[in-house]
Amino acid sequence: MTRPRSAPDAPAPVARRRVRLSAGLAAAVVSLAAGLIAVGATPADAAVGGSGPYPADYETSATLPNHTIYRPQTLPSERLPVFVWGNGGCAANGTGQINFLREISSHGFLVIASGAPNGSGSTTSQMLTQSIDWAVAENSRQGGKYYGRLDVTQVAAGGWSCGGLEAYAVSGDPRVTTTTIFSSGLLNDADDYQLRRLTKPIAYFIGGPGDIAYPNAIDDWGKLPSGLPAFMGNLNVGHGGTYDQVNGGEFGRVAVLWLKWRLKGDRTAGTAFAGADCGLCHSQWQVQQKNLILDGGTSPSTPPVPPSGSPSTSPSSDHGSGCSAVYTVQDQWNGGFVASVSVTAGSTALTSWRVSLGLPAGASVTSLWNGVASGSSGTVTVTNQSYNGRLAAGQGTTFGFQGTGTGGGATVTCTGG
Repeated sequence: MTRPRSAPDAPAPVARRRVRLSAGLAAAVVSLAAGLIAVGATPADAAVGGSGPYPADYETSATLPNHTIYRPQTLPSERLPVFVWGNGGCAANGTGQINFLREISSHGFLVIASGAPNGSGSTTSQMLTQSIDWAVAENSRQGGKYYGRLDVTQVAAGGWSCGGLEAYAVSGDPRVTTTTIFSSGLLNDADDYQLRRLTKPIAYFIGGPGDIAYPNAIDDWGKLPSGLPAFMGNLNVGHGGTYDQVNGGEFGRVAVLWLKWRLKGDRTAGTAFAGADCGLCHSQWQVQQKNLILDGGTSPSTPPVPPSGSPSTSPSSDHGSGCSAVYTVQDQWNGGFVASVSVTAGSTALTSWRVSLGLPAGASVTSLWNGVASGSSGTVTVTNQSYNGRLAAGQGTTFGFQGTGTGGGATVTCTGG
């Protein structure tokens, strides 16, 4: 399908071009949704388990209806970051991009797609929020198989085509630490507020000039907030991408690398995107970059003991206070950072906890999740939420926050109740 074009001798202004293109892209979205529903769930060349170290498959949950959950068949010792996905065409078929999503999960991620396996109908952005809510609740539900096994301080939202618009819609959720847009772009300039509110790293993976979403994605790229870490890669495969190829093809490979860097702090994966000599810079991808630096990152955590030993980690000891805390800078860029604090009960069970967080000069908290904050700069007191205050002896939980300034050098002290 070709997109509408302005006459070469009379190019339309960006605002008018965006509205004009929206009709073509919206039509492509509807056509794509119909095609996905007709094709069914599992492409014939599906590679069982994916290429990662943790062979993955999918399941459903009665507590999260109309969703498809991709997970390693055997949960690894490391906690799993969370990736929520909106399907192409906003189709409510959670196995529509099974090769791509299972590939990601096989590298140690919990992936939740909107829509039931082989489902029909349409999805909404609220379904992505439901996915995040469910992961947070399951990570805190004693006796559940995901109890303490998920890293809910590291959450990515992504989607293809219409699903990318859903990912944009939830990118303002403070729990989302990176957004991934696949062959998508905002349809109208009236929606540009979704770009202005972006504060966390974003990546675009587009199908090149032949992708009907290309002009909209390029327009979005030019309107990103100054200082926002951002990557755009264009691969000349058109709007259909490579999702149905074995292990999701090239889009699957680069998605895994981005998520390993942004959610797991894998610097080696980050070299594919950052710097003038980045890995994708010398490939079939056409690359654009903004404000990307190879930060230190963190090592994956193992339940129930949080990670330690990283230069960006500040631990506190349990000196009869009933609990200890570990502060870790997850991501740092010019003018902002994301950090997490892991709280671990001592030798006795807790019914509540309180962390005193001492921020360095010039740093402040702008949003916080999995805790209740009092204050935003200097010494900030964070207490538990209703669902994560009760900890058995040796059990841990985590809260996270986004801040302005520099995150390094903060101190934490934990007191249990």
